[in-house]
Amino acid sequence: MDIEIDVASQPPSPEVVARLVDNHREFLAFLQARVSSRATAEEILQSAFVKALEKGGAIRDSESAVAWFYRLLRNALIDHYRHTASAGRALEREAAEALLPPEEDLRNAVCACMGTLLPNLKPEYAEVLRRVDLEQAPLASVADALSITTNNATVRLHRARQALKRQLERSCGTCATHGCLDCSCDAGSSDGGCH
Repeated sequence: MDIEIDVASQPPSPEVVARLVDNHREFLAFLQARVSSRATAEEILQSAFVKALEKGGAIRDSESAVAWFYRLLRNALIDHYRHTASAGRALEREAAEALLPPEEDLRNAVCACMGTLLPNLKPEYAEVLRRVDLEQAPLASVADALSITTNNATVRLHRARQALKRQLERSCGTCATHGCLDCSCDAGSSDGGCH
């Protein structure tokens, strides 16, 4: 009875491993020139070395091992960028769903003191809130106008909303806690609370 052994699943020869290790610096430089950080390059290289140890048994010639490993690195780069693009699209979809404009009834019921409190926020927070929440501009176009990435705009909008919430709670007290729908506070009053 003949037993077939999958040579590709065997570890590479010690000579092949030595040749790959000797070229570590060149492999890392190759990756660093193609990704955004050294850490990312090192991560891709580490994964490629693991794959080479798992699948490199078919390579017996140490000279061809280097060319084979470069092909492995190119495929790893393609996978990296495919994954990065997919994650970016998922984040943009999630951000778009989370930042859907409020319904018109709710928009009309927003506490009038919001406009009074915006100048009390950091200017970049006030600007993103004004454009996205009040003017209902798409987040991506606001990001372009502010010369920041969509991800950065998403974070800034979240932080701005949190800062506005704290301002509303300080100024309006309980009506802000309960949704600020029938707010009767006077942000300009001496006590700054609801009436």
